[in-house]
Amino acid sequence: MLTTTTLVPDAEQHYKSVANPINVDPSAPFFIVLNASSGSEEAVTARNIIEAELNQAGREFELFMVTRSETIADVARDTVRRARERSGIVVAAGGDGTINAMVQATIGSGCPFGVIAQGTFNYFGRTHNLPEDTAAATRMLLGALAYPIQVGFVNERVFLVNASLGLYPQLLEDRETYKRKLGRNRWVAWVSGLYTVLRYHRRLALTIERQGKVSTLYTPTLFVGNNRLQLEQIGIEEASKTDQGELTAIAIRPINTLTMIGLGFRGALGQLGDADHVMSFSFKSLLVKPARFFGKKLIKVATDGEVTQLRMPIEFRVADKALYLLKPAPAAKK
Repeated sequence: MLTTTTLVPDAEQHYKSVANPINVDPSAPFFIVLNASSGSEEAVTARNIIEAELNQAGREFELFMVTRSETIADVARDTVRRARERSGIVVAAGGDGTINAMVQATIGSGCPFGVIAQGTFNYFGRTHNLPEDTAAATRMLLGALAYPIQVGFVNERVFLVNASLGLYPQLLEDRETYKRKLGRNRWVAWVSGLYTVLRYHRRLALTIERQGKVSTLYTPTLFVGNNRLQLEQIGIEEASKTDQGELTAIAIRPINTLTMIGLGFRGALGQLGDADHVMSFSFKSLLVKPARFFGKKLIKVATDGEVTQLRMPIEFRVADKALYLLKPAPAAKK
């Protein structure tokens, strides 16, 4: 599948040499999953563009349309199986949820992974210099190289950008509720976020284990980042650790609502890491348990914008194997 070497399970070795890409077989077929579950005309347009670009290039491909979001995990697993049988390349055409589901199925398979952006596409794409235009993204795959990138796990669920407990998952759930009622725009997202902060008063009591040390943490939210660009933009000193085989945890000490709103503004200004009420640290593995019995075995967890419930205890860790992402060859960068 990768023409010069096989995947090496020592992910840390790859993260340290991330500038060294691996060549991909230029005749390898693409196995593309396109998320059309919203039913919009945009998905049909995207399919037409992708097919036209690949047909013009004479590249073999198979394209699978997902019309129901609840089936994407099954489609992803079947697509990766077909790609492995043909020494092919797996491609996700969709937003953050689609990309996450496809990575979940692809990592550890030995298949290179490509992305054609659809819908929401911000930190992940900008970090890796991936085109946002459908035609340009498709053409980029034709001459791309495979670069090993770091993937995070929370229990057995992958995340590429971030994962979190507490306030942040609740904020995402409320935002989706408001968007369904009022439409998708930044003002709706901002107002819904403010509403969540004003009414959220829960404090998590957690026991965390890191590098053999155990401590108790009281916080409204625990946020774990796996994206250098996002962490840099909010002003977290450990941002560079995501290029060195580590994740970065951010926790807020118990504070009142007005101070919480102030921290939101500090994050927007890139100054969150300097705030007195914010603590951050990097790690390779972090085990999180309830510090006291709270009657529930499940807890809401957000991964790359998708909210689910996972069973306690919660473990955040760096994946043992890197994901080989198709990125622009150096000559193609502008």
